[in-house]
Amino acid sequence: MLSRRFYSSLSKKTITPLTSIKHPDLKRGPYKKLETKDVDYFHRILSKNQVVTETDPYNIDFFNLYRGSSKLCLFPTSTRQVSSILQYCNEQKLAVVPQGGNTGVSGGSIAVFDEIVVNTSKLNQVRSFDAISGIAVVDAGMVLEALDQYVAPLGYTVPLDLGAKGSCQLGGNVSTNAGGLRLMRFGNLHGNVLGLEVVLPDGTILDGLSALRKDNTGYDLKQLFIGAEGTLGIVTGVSLLTPKRAQSTNVAMIALDSFEHVQQAYVSARDELSEILSAFEFWDHDSVQLVQKTMLQGQSYPLEAKKPFYALLETQGSREEHDMEKLEAYLEKGMTQGVIQDGVLAQDSTQLTGLWQWREKIPEAITRSGTAMTYDVAMDIRLFPQMVTDVKAHFEERGLLGSRYSNIIGFGHVGDGNLHIMANMEGFDQHGQEEFDEFVFNWAIEHQGSISAEHGIGIHKIDYMTRCKNPVQLALMRKIKTAFDKNGIMNPYKVIPF
Repeated sequence: MLSRRFYSSLSKKTITPLTSIKHPDLKRGPYKKLETKDVDYFHRILSKNQVVTETDPYNIDFFNLYRGSSKLCLFPTSTRQVSSILQYCNEQKLAVVPQGGNTGVSGGSIAVFDEIVVNTSKLNQVRSFDAISGIAVVDAGMVLEALDQYVAPLGYTVPLDLGAKGSCQLGGNVSTNAGGLRLMRFGNLHGNVLGLEVVLPDGTILDGLSALRKDNTGYDLKQLFIGAEGTLGIVTGVSLLTPKRAQSTNVAMIALDSFEHVQQAYVSARDELSEILSAFEFWDHDSVQLVQKTMLQGQSYPLEAKKPFYALLETQGSREEHDMEKLEAYLEKGMTQGVIQDGVLAQDSTQLTGLWQWREKIPEAITRSGTAMTYDVAMDIRLFPQMVTDVKAHFEERGLLGSRYSNIIGFGHVGDGNLHIMANMEGFDQHGQEEFDEFVFNWAIEHQGSISAEHGIGIHKIDYMTRCKNPVQLALMRKIKTAFDKNGIMNPYKVIPF
């Protein structure tokens, strides 16, 4: 959740203009405006500290890109309270925005106008954990890292790992179908979520918290809510399959002369490390310089060789000696073949964390360097460097690189074809944002990629949905939305263009 402390730090800088001003084409829907009697109702069903009218910290996102005008933020502590809130809002036609840890980058958890924010952070309990099956049933407001710490002593791990794991909540992860750092090992949430408890827009509680690995009885309804970004209801409970925790974890960082070598290193890692390979991340040298400048001042980069690309490999297995032997053999072979120019292997948990931080701190480094713009596209991994090069060349040719835009960097998940492009913009230039969006998203679409690999659509990408989905797909999505939410109160203006 975006903290008051973080909001105060933003207040010392220029806060982003209201989303409704930045997007004048958006018109407020036919929703009732909040009245005193509505606030009084919520005070009757919730305690005093669950009804917040000082809403500034909940009206702005972590990247300082989206800002709403909500006048009310509610903090339910039970599924029944969520049900009462939505039943009333549906009857009164009050629009609602579900909000979790507020670490998203597409504006999905921020009001566009004056929608009521329903924040799940007080729904934060582990309901049950089965140490035989590894199935955890938890509230949607459970912080991802807190759940991992809960299951760790029992020998399990959460199959999702994000840079924002200390703040993001599982309900938000499910609602955006978050991918993260180890998707290539554990798969996405469509496979790891066994069941969901969801409060529908009219207050109906859909209890689907199954603990079964196999249940082939009709439509798999939970899949509709994974990635729906709160447009069909509010996820309040999650049944999650957690894998056994690795007894041996090893990390290596390598330097490479070209992206062709990045690909070769990845293919070799997949062949030679196979079942123990859990992550393969890459970033460019500009990312290193940015992290060094803003986050890790005074810290030496772990590799001496300055190369255009770097990669981090992680293995997770059950036999330390066996895994280390395989990883050392992989590194030696890569260096002998001239694919890997330099490398370092973590010798203990402190060094392991130290290597990972150079990858995990890249997004935060961007937020500290100006107005952050972040993109998560999916495509054939062979196109990664071409896209970054084309983006830089396009804006350099127009004299905008180094003036309007700076720090254009590329990094991401080689193992699942997910490239992150991030950039800084001077000040708040809506035209500049739209021009960058246009080039990045069109490039991805024209090269048969996706404009969203793991961050969702939110408000940021909604105008591009008609370009990346065909009319039949969009029509079905609208029918589903209408069937669940006939009054359209759930997270309006997001995901589906109307």
